[in-house]
Amino acid sequence: MKILQINASARSEGANSTRLADAVTARLKALNPGADVEVRDLARNPHPIIDEAALGALFTPAADRTPEQAARVALDDAMIAQLQSADAIVLGVPMYNFGTPVQLKAWVDAIARAGVTFRYTESGPEGLVKGKKVYVALARGGRYRGTDADAQVPWLKTVLGFLGMTDIEFVYAEGLAMGEDSTTRAFAEAQEQIDALAA
Repeated sequence: MKILQINASARSEGANSTRLADAVTARLKALNPGADVEVRDLARNPHPIIDEAALGALFTPAADRTPEQAARVALDDAMIAQLQSADAIVLGVPMYNFGTPVQLKAWVDAIARAGVTFRYTESGPEGLVKGKKVYVALARGGRYRGTDADAQVPWLKTVLGFLGMTDIEFVYAEGLAMGEDSTTRAFAEAQEQIDALAA
């Protein structure tokens, strides 16, 4: 088994979402002692955003790309290969202004490629990244689970499902900015969710 952990916080140290993702990965390792773990920290190693140059590179046939264009596409290729080789994906996701960090959006933009991770058919889109289990560790200052203010979960379900990853489990630590007692309770409740995870 191969576990890919994506830390999406803008902070490489001390991020609550990373703490939560680490706990999920530790649980998966305990259930699968022989598992390999690969961690990609998007704060330490940010992926470039989609810009005009990136689009130009991606839409240029491989044989016609400049060395700079080929290098840019290769960055996305590496992200896709890393995803494809994983059996389980753990996403550590904080909430920033009701949304997901730009770091995570850049990762999604890198792995979403027509003809590779999804395709359009006569009956509609088909995700090509299949057979993966995804765990999303959500860390939030307030409490938004199940409310209209939670834009993260619907977006993540949509975009991951579009790519073929429909087996998704969400772990929540909420109220982390609402005092010490709230923080302690949030992590205790999250740990209960994590301890209940199956292999």
